[in-house]
Amino acid sequence: MAIQKLKELALAENRAKYPNLPESARYIGKFTDKTANGLTRCIIEWLRLNGQQAERISVTGRYIDNTKVATDCLGTKKKIGSGRWIKPTMQKGTADISATINGRSVKIEVKFGADRQSQAQKQYQRQVEAAGGVYMIAKTFDGFMMQYKKIAQAGGLGFDEVKNNFNISRL
Repeated sequence: MAIQKLKELALAENRAKYPNLPESARYIGKFTDKTANGLTRCIIEWLRLNGQQAERISVTGRYIDNTKVATDCLGTKKKIGSGRWIKPTMQKGTADISATINGRSVKIEVKFGADRQSQAQKQYQRQVEAAGGVYMIAKTFDGFMMQYKKIAQAGGLGFDEVKNNFNISRL
């Protein structure tokens, strides 16, 4: 099972990082793909532990706080006013995880249960693929692993290929 491999990798990293820590004191956290947040964490940790880059993308608006604290004539403080949410500046439909796997841009949309892609997400997928990126939908950690293995085997441009293509030198 893929989650068991993830646990083993996380434990191996923990042992390497803290070699003097007794086994009874080791804690690597809980890995599960039974929730959308859990699946997202599993994917990001797997990529990180395998030398890839990944980050969670959160598309939320910004809260503008227009409240003030006012003091009345008796010295009582009260909060007056209100706040409001403004629209996010990020592109609508952005994937949940943005990653770089072997030099390739990969966008991962996490879908749990009966959750389906919105029209904005489908449009975003078309844009990513048209630009040469990889877009995947992860419903389970095992399903993600099957897609990950295909991408990892396909590889990407190494530094030397990029250097030759763009005529840049090593720093």
